[in-house]
Amino acid sequence: MRIAVYGKNLRTENIEPIQELISGFEKRHATVLLHSNFKSSLPQLESKAGYFSTYKDLEGKIDFLFSVGGDGTFLDTILLVRDSGIPVIGINTGRLGFLANIARDEIEKAIDCLYNNEFSLDKRSMIRLNTSNNLFGETNYALNELTVLKKDSSSMITIHAFVNDEYLNSYWADGLILSTPTGSTAYSLSCGGPILSPDSENFILTPIAPHNLNVRPVVLPDTCRIKLKVEGRSDQYLVSLDSRTDTILSETELFIEKSTCSLNMVRFEFSSFLTTIRNKLMWGLDRRN
Repeated sequence: MRIAVYGKNLRTENIEPIQELISGFEKRHATVLLHSNFKSSLPQLESKAGYFSTYKDLEGKIDFLFSVGGDGTFLDTILLVRDSGIPVIGINTGRLGFLANIARDEIEKAIDCLYNNEFSLDKRSMIRLNTSNNLFGETNYALNELTVLKKDSSSMITIHAFVNDEYLNSYWADGLILSTPTGSTAYSLSCGGPILSPDSENFILTPIAPHNLNVRPVVLPDTCRIKLKVEGRSDQYLVSLDSRTDTILSETELFIEKSTCSLNMVRFEFSSFLTTIRNKLMWGLDRRN
């Protein structure tokens, strides 16, 4: 088996789960590659692993990519796997962790499940952004969401939304989120959006602090093409794809559609989607009892 391990903002307190992960594979004679971040941040790691830096170092060379950290770290891995189809597994050393949902004490169990072929692959859909100025270049896609936000002003902005060239609404708000089913448990959820099953073939449009309280999130089929155009008192606005942000001018039109490629996310029986949301959101727990 050939595996790669990615992490960022590495801390000394996280060396134990990282070491356990690496040692667990090396004792099974697997090939291990570590991201170059590990070389400088955690020189005390005991490993004979090689190193990688970009997606070109991984395509066709590994079987699985492990993300060690939180959901933000997991989102970074889509720039490493791109359209290669490499399955990704998230080890949670952060806080909530909907994507990085393997706990520290489940690392050995996850390794055993991989070797025993006791897992499935969730194909997580992604969105792609198209603009006339090629915003975000070759990495113009996102796993969670695209977000449009105001910049350098306390004033609300107006975001005109069209679905398949038909006018939907003009959102007078602080911003607007276009989310995938995977992103339904992220920023969209915190703004009142619904939770969708990962295999739902939908988009969610969720306004951020809308002026009109009767403007609610809308669920749309992911076969549609959405156009957004922003106006307000400023000439510049922010647009983000997951954790990557850039500035757009008011005349820029955003065209969003479902990406032709998807992310393969490894799913173990002990960490199903329903189990994850039930545990992370603490459903059924009542402190009064």
